[in-house]
Amino acid sequence: MTSATPVGSAPAPLTRSVRVGYGMGSVATGAFGTVPGLMLLPYLTDTLGVAAVLAGLVVVLPKAWDVVLNPVAGRISDRTVDPRGARRPWLLRAGIALAAGFALLFAGPDLDSRVLETTWVLVVFLACASAYAFFQVPFVAMPAEITQDYGERTRLMTWRVAILALTILLAGATAPVIRDAVGGRDGYRVMGLVMAGLILVGVVGAYRGTRRAPIGAVDPGPGTLRDQLRVVAGARDFRLLLTTFVLQALATGCMLAGVDYLAGDVLGRDGSATVLFVCFVGPALLLTPVWSAVGARVGKRRAYTAASLVLALGAAVAATAQVAPAAAVFAAVALVGVGYAGCQVFPLAMLPDVAAADARTTGENRAGVYTGVWTAGETLGLALGPGLFALVLALGDYRSGTTGDVAQPDSAVTAITLGFSVLPAVLVVASLWWLARYRLDDELDQQTAHPQESA
Repeated sequence: MTSATPVGSAPAPLTRSVRVGYGMGSVATGAFGTVPGLMLLPYLTDTLGVAAVLAGLVVVLPKAWDVVLNPVAGRISDRTVDPRGARRPWLLRAGIALAAGFALLFAGPDLDSRVLETTWVLVVFLACASAYAFFQVPFVAMPAEITQDYGERTRLMTWRVAILALTILLAGATAPVIRDAVGGRDGYRVMGLVMAGLILVGVVGAYRGTRRAPIGAVDPGPGTLRDQLRVVAGARDFRLLLTTFVLQALATGCMLAGVDYLAGDVLGRDGSATVLFVCFVGPALLLTPVWSAVGARVGKRRAYTAASLVLALGAAVAATAQVAPAAAVFAAVALVGVGYAGCQVFPLAMLPDVAAADARTTGENRAGVYTGVWTAGETLGLALGPGLFALVLALGDYRSGTTGDVAQPDSAVTAITLGFSVLPAVLVVASLWWLARYRLDDELDQQTAHPQESA
């Protein structure tokens, strides 16, 4: 492996402009990762009148396609890496296609056919998911090549997650407001255009902001994609970390999908969706640096465990939504947000550790394959979340409609509450069984504390 850093010297810290520039990519990933999960299922069930189970399939299938496509995108981006940072052009090309596709997603014409209108959403969302794969995978792969420093990756991820949290807050809070202010299907169309513009800002910002980032050069791993996937599958710490993250992405997907339903059918208060979302994401703006400091003190794995427990506790408390005052529900969701901040910082800082450890051992670049598999897992979790929530709605006899004001039976209200709270809490707690067996963090911590012994 070659790098801009001389052998035996400490890696130079990244400049603030590079950290911020890289973090700008989270504007695109945050907007696309949040708004469909928040708005697409209600759009299908309450505006197009699609049955809950079918609507869940429409949301899940394009993301399931990404599970197949992401490792391929990772392998392709590995093959195009050079010391000039050849992953960057993928950000621009795929990012522009993603923004254009998102503008069309909610802009389907009035076709007087539920089948055709549902097909429009499915096909356009599939195109968006394909473009997103070729943006997200190179973007997530870059930290393993930008810096070889264990602590610097956490600092880089702190900027990324802070910008991600701000984007999620901005997109998630304003998307329902724009929709409601305009009203009807036109509200969704205008919202889609505004969010497409936000995605484009992130794409251009990341492309320009990383132009001066140091990029180490590592030879691409030999063999076919199948050979590379077999090697990655044999990386024990990666498997454990990925399983933890996918289960937590599944939990997050359930909660995102449930926000609009909890606000309208359980709390029954105007503006509750925006308040819930601010409570969910707002703490990350303040606490991401705090979690970073905690990780530096106790290690990434231990801090990740603590953040997960806080998230699970908040989700469990939210189960009181049917009987507790709205303020208590908002407070519970804010506690979820405190944990969510850490659950974003640490796995994203630990992934480059895994890829870089492999590169140091083999001298081969599999960062794109690692991140391709990682983003495939994340995509699957975030996609199955709304699908799982839709299944819970169906079990609760949720009634779809085209006016958005259909009266729901008590069973549906209970299903919404449990799908938003208890189910995510159980998933997060279960994920810790795998995280407890992750060991790379301890090894890297020892190397940092005793560099002479590890040399």
